[in-house]
Amino acid sequence: MSKRPSFDLAVVGAGIVGLAHALAAARAGANVVVLDRDAQANGASIRNFGYVTVTGQSGAGIWQHARRSRTVWDEIAPPAGIAILHRATAAVARTPEALAVLEEFARGEMAAGCEILNAAQLRQRVPMANASLIGGLWSPHERRVDAREAIPQLARHLENAYGVTIVRNAQVRAVEPPALDTTAGAFHAAHVVVCPGNDTLTLFPETLAAHRIRNCKLQMLRLAPQPAGWRLPCAIMGDLSLVRYGGFASCAAASALRDRLEREAADRLAAGVHLLLVQNADGSLVAGDSHDYAATPDPFAPAAVERMIVEEALRLVDVPDTRVIERWNGVYPSAQMPVIIESPLPQVRVVVIASGTGMSTAFSVAEDVIGDLLAPAEGDRCRDGA
Repeated sequence: MSKRPSFDLAVVGAGIVGLAHALAAARAGANVVVLDRDAQANGASIRNFGYVTVTGQSGAGIWQHARRSRTVWDEIAPPAGIAILHRATAAVARTPEALAVLEEFARGEMAAGCEILNAAQLRQRVPMANASLIGGLWSPHERRVDAREAIPQLARHLENAYGVTIVRNAQVRAVEPPALDTTAGAFHAAHVVVCPGNDTLTLFPETLAAHRIRNCKLQMLRLAPQPAGWRLPCAIMGDLSLVRYGGFASCAAASALRDRLEREAADRLAAGVHLLLVQNADGSLVAGDSHDYAATPDPFAPAAVERMIVEEALRLVDVPDTRVIERWNGVYPSAQMPVIIESPLPQVRVVVIASGTGMSTAFSVAEDVIGDLLAPAEGDRCRDGA
């Protein structure tokens, strides 16, 4: 029986966070293996909007991660064959309170390059915008991919262009570098990055328990392909989003908006609904989502929440065909700390993006983690003459 090769880095988990670490390490010249328990991409990384959010992120640190990650998406998408379906966002306002939030946000550092639009200017950019909208904020910074296609394409690109080894159906049971015990046999790697997503019990559970990670269930919909020629020019978000996205919600004006929403849309707030609408290459629309937090969220998707999502979509955009052709739940880890990076062993990092921003921030977070983990020790730098 031949001996398995030894790797510079083993990554546990082939979602966007794991693949981002594999990319960063491979770009740094490391020999990388990715181990994943599933036969194919199946978790949170393919159950989202594929929306790379920059504008509205909570805090300068996350915003900076998002800006860098957006740049990496721009670099990696063309050679990987990943289609960029949107390159902008319109955060639209139905109420004066929402417009006040956008205007306040536009005066800050994190709105660099964004524009405030009046109602007429908004309809020039977004012809299908609902007539009730009174203005909005245009951000050119976002990118949007079809996540269920992009994640497998990224994995194939890592294999073909960077020589990354990806092993499926391999549950990692123990990590004791350089040894990893898996259901697919033993692997050896000098360093390990564990990207467990929602699985906080299999590897280093004591380390993760300190963060009190919960799960957030999302309710998502796909609406029918729209008529030929009907194309959203950007991603769309509305008033409800402005009290969920931290960059907007931290504005002083957001207090008045929340007060109004609590009077007029208490059911939406209670279900954690905020409306994001994007379009796929086939003309179908992805609409969502709701937010339900629990240690173990139930698997059910209430019809009442689905109606709220469709109704909110129609308040923002005149959608010709609102037939729901697909439904699913997404689940992501949620904690007070948006990015969790732990070092349970000197050669190991455990990384959880616990804010639902994996598509938006993972590439940048991974560059930081890999830069630290694979940096030569001080003694090695001295021996090399550095």
